[in-house]
Amino acid sequence: MFPPAKMEASFDTEESFDDPSCLAPQPPVSPAKRQNVKEVKETKTTVNCVTFPLPGEGPEQQLLKPGDWSYCDYFWADKKDPQGAPCVPGIEVLIQKQLKGKTLQKEMAEFFHERIKIEEEYAKNLSKLSLSPLAAQEEGTLGEAWTQLKKSLHDEAEVHLKFSNKLHSEVEKPLLAFRGEHFKKDLKKYDHHISDLRKQLASKYAGVEKARKALADRQKDLEVKTQQLEVKLSNKTEEDIKKARRKSTQAGDDLMRSLDLYNQTQCKWFEEMVTSSMELEKLEVERIEFIQTHLRQYTTLRHETDMFNQSTVEPVDQLLQAVDPAKDRELWVQENKTGEVRPVDLDI
Repeated sequence: MFPPAKMEASFDTEESFDDPSCLAPQPPVSPAKRQNVKEVKETKTTVNCVTFPLPGEGPEQQLLKPGDWSYCDYFWADKKDPQGAPCVPGIEVLIQKQLKGKTLQKEMAEFFHERIKIEEEYAKNLSKLSLSPLAAQEEGTLGEAWTQLKKSLHDEAEVHLKFSNKLHSEVEKPLLAFRGEHFKKDLKKYDHHISDLRKQLASKYAGVEKARKALADRQKDLEVKTQQLEVKLSNKTEEDIKKARRKSTQAGDDLMRSLDLYNQTQCKWFEEMVTSSMELEKLEVERIEFIQTHLRQYTTLRHETDMFNQSTVEPVDQLLQAVDPAKDRELWVQENKTGEVRPVDLDI
């Protein structure tokens, strides 16, 4: 894990507090001199209480897992809603992906349930048809082939029934059982944990903004009193100036403490985001591999069904090849002949 780059303070004030020496009492700066103070260039922006570097500012950030398209590298910002609804945090996008996967997995199980019903109905109809008395009186080698053909229907019905049973136990049932009813509750722990950290981050950012305003107010008060002293418009003593300067320095200290608390909280949120997104990524890999395994099991069962169906047809093929019209004629004649003596002419 790589912690986020350390945040630099950038204040809308006349003085920076990155240098501790700036917190010490400073001599008054005249308005003329203040006009020559160069404004500090902003290098960062804060969106929804999370601070990001501005494009092109600072060193280029390296991906945590280059080339992997990992969740931990691409879901830091909140997703904007085109309809104007509240922004969706990146962790929520990942959680919704898991919930959608759970729904699709259930739909796949329903698909195989329908396939099982078709197979069972097909097997039932094949078995019923195999008992049909139609053409049952066919004789000879052709009759044997016809009888075997009807028997093959019964055997094929058994194959499809076994296929439907295996489809239920080895494909449909595992898909239904994978990540059961507690899965949604398990996902909520990621959502709640990260949401709590975001709330803490928002609170700490509000503290920074409050401290920033307090500092600006103290500096403005110090500036006004200093100007009044310079132009002799007030009876304020130098002691009043020192008191105002101490309050300004204290406000600066408070701001730095608030900023430190904010950065600590953001660092913790960063680390938890990396950990949680990697765990959700692992869950997605497991889901895909699990479904892939059971879809491949389905194709294996289909191949086996085709193979067994082929085995039921092979005896029919063999008997059909053995059908011999001459042999059938011989058998029929032997069984049904009425006499071998032929008529002769009548003599007077």
